[in-house]
Amino acid sequence: MNEEEKEEGEKDKQEDQNEIGADPEIELTKATTLGSRTRFSLKKAAENDDGEPEGQLTIDVYQTATDIVIESAIAGVDPEDLDINVTTDSVSIIGRRRREKVVKEEDYFYRECYWGKFSRSIILPQEIEPEDSRVTLKNGILTILLPKLNKRKSKKLKVKLD
Repeated sequence: MNEEEKEEGEKDKQEDQNEIGADPEIELTKATTLGSRTRFSLKKAAENDDGEPEGQLTIDVYQTATDIVIESAIAGVDPEDLDINVTTDSVSIIGRRRREKVVKEEDYFYRECYWGKFSRSIILPQEIEPEDSRVTLKNGILTILLPKLNKRKSKKLKVKLD
């Protein structure tokens, strides 16, 4: 490799570093999605009216014989900061995790926790009964129990003579 090619390679490398470091939200998004322990991930495209990025809540969705169950780890979220909307075929969870203290940026060694607004919308695999749904928050785990709507697939009709 001659001297000119080395300089060209260094120049390209510096341009790549400038692009990556130019937008801290994109850099943070890359860092959080690489870790398997991340509970929330930033989405650059989803910004609220106030310009704050919004995290996406991670969830588990499974079924029992009578319910569809949604679980999510949301430790540190005050129940008053949660808004859960349930319809017959979807669930929306909107909330905010508030930071209790201010830490200077230069004092961090690692910064993986997500603080701020988050949301998640879930399309359910079958219809549920919204009025009978229940929600609990215990030990930092949000659990939403959604009773399955028991609809018969078919109904046999008898013909009556008038």
